[in-house]
This record gives sequence, C-alpha cells and structure tokens, in this order.
Amino acid sequence: MFVCTVRANTLKFFGIIAASLAVLCAAVLAVPEYVPASTKAVAAASGNIRYTKVKTKDDAIRFLAQFGWEVEAEPLEEMKIRIPQEFDKVMKSYNELQRSQGLDLSRYRGKEVTRYTFAVTNYPDYKGTVMANVILWRNRVIGGDLCSSDVTGFIHGFEKP
Repeated sequence: MFVCTVRANTLKFFGIIAASLAVLCAAVLAVPEYVPASTKAVAAASGNIRYTKVKTKDDAIRFLAQFGWEVEAEPLEEMKIRIPQEFDKVMKSYNELQRSQGLDLSRYRGKEVTRYTFAVTNYPDYKGTVMANVILWRNRVIGGDLCSSDVTGFIHGFEKP
C-alpha cells in the first residue's frame, strides 16, 4: 500500500510555482517582437521599405521600384544559389555591404536562396551596364545590390547614391 501526504507548505510551494509561471508567460507575451536596431534605422530612413512578400520576379521589380529603380521586365538571370557556410574575405565584404543597409546574410549560412538579376534602365550619370541583384529566401528580401559589370565598376546597396 502506498500513502501520500500533502502538507499546507507543499500546496503553498506549488501555488507559488504556478503563479510564477503565469507571470512569466504574461511577460513573454507582452514583450514586442525583436527587430534589430539597424533594420529599424533603415526602415525609418527609407520611408518604410517593404522587404517581405517578395516571391516572384514581378514582386522583385516592385521591390526595386520602392527605391526609385526602373528595370527591364525580364530578369537577366534567375537562379538558385547557396549562401556559403563559411564566409571568405569577399563574402565578408559583401555581407558588410548588406549590413550597411540593414540586412545580414550570415543568418542564412548554408541556405539555398533565389537571386534575381535585372538590367537597370534609369541609373543616373552612367553609360555602362548596371545590374540590380535581389536575393530572396522564403518570400523575403535578405540581400542584394546594384553593380556595374564594367572593369572600373561599382557596387552599392539599394539606395540611390
């Protein structure tokens, strides 16, 4: 035969534990969603650019239009790429460019992503070929740039120089 006794102190103990868990759950639900400070700064400075709900080439064109870029209707390239697990010197430098515009590719190491490359038609004061790259993962822009394919070219974020 098994006998179990419960004293008032035991009931108080479990009552305090239950109340503590309830307070903890309420605190977790009351805390707003975390958004990195750099993303907040970019959103504030750029007039609330939307980086989500971008899944097709037409969505990518509308995304670039938020920055004032006009591109050709058909992408030069649409391909699946894999973000490297380990960043070499070039990738670290490219990620610094992404971080300067509130994005960070290091969170997507090893992930397969989609990259759209478009020809830009309204780049100011430049006669060469300018391309816009938009990198997507799960319907969200996670990176990208505008660059020139010329030997003395350039690369910068989505904002106009």
